[in-house]
Amino acid sequence: MDHSFTVPVPPDRAWDVLLDVEGIAPCMPGATVDEFDGEVVTGRIKVKVGPVSLTYRGTAKFIERDPAAQVVVMEASGKETRGAGTASATVRASLEPEESGAATKVTMHTTMNVTGRPAQFGRGVMVEVGGKLVEKFAENLAQLISGDGATAAEVAAAGAASTDGASAGRPAATAEAGSGSTEPATAVPVASTASAPPAPQSDDSINLVRLVGPAILKRVIPVAVALAVLALLGRRFRHLLRPGGRGQKE
Repeated sequence: MDHSFTVPVPPDRAWDVLLDVEGIAPCMPGATVDEFDGEVVTGRIKVKVGPVSLTYRGTAKFIERDPAAQVVVMEASGKETRGAGTASATVRASLEPEESGAATKVTMHTTMNVTGRPAQFGRGVMVEVGGKLVEKFAENLAQLISGDGATAAEVAAAGAASTDGASAGRPAATAEAGSGSTEPATAVPVASTASAPPAPQSDDSINLVRLVGPAILKRVIPVAVALAVLALLGRRFRHLLRPGGRGQKE
């Protein structure tokens, strides 16, 4: 599967944002990070198929991180917590600047294998599900970035870099020393957590029916029409073959 989305920050900053796994996890519907040691992510994804809820637990590992080429490769695998279904994927993501230079285009190539109940939807529906999830993730990520302009790591860095009067692209206010004081002025970031909207929370689960309902209907309607036509033809043939029917009269 091939997908792409845009991050509303330059590539250098987008690189740091996208590698902040715990910070951006809430942007992915149904995803929860249990542990991240810098290399391996352990977590869960909850998927809802109609009235049936499935929870996958597994790990994802960085197998390549190239800051110079702006390329990341990850391998992930998971298994149903209550069932025999499995899922595995290899994801390669590359970053490149948009023409304006103020945004970054992220291109993803994913190879995925799924077994169990979700596999019955087929490849076409899976591709559509992937596209919808990427769109939702990109939308939530843009909201997170534009909310306060920084990830949790950048907020921490802002305090350490306060002496330069600005941090993470945000203006800083200078607190003047009291009258007659010999203490130097201290730069204090202006950004207020009160005015910044909270980070978007991921949906409780990935609702496949809601995501791909129209796609499923597209496949079901032609089948239903074909079955209706066959039923009508069957009734017609039965009528002709009955004693006294048109076929007998001839």
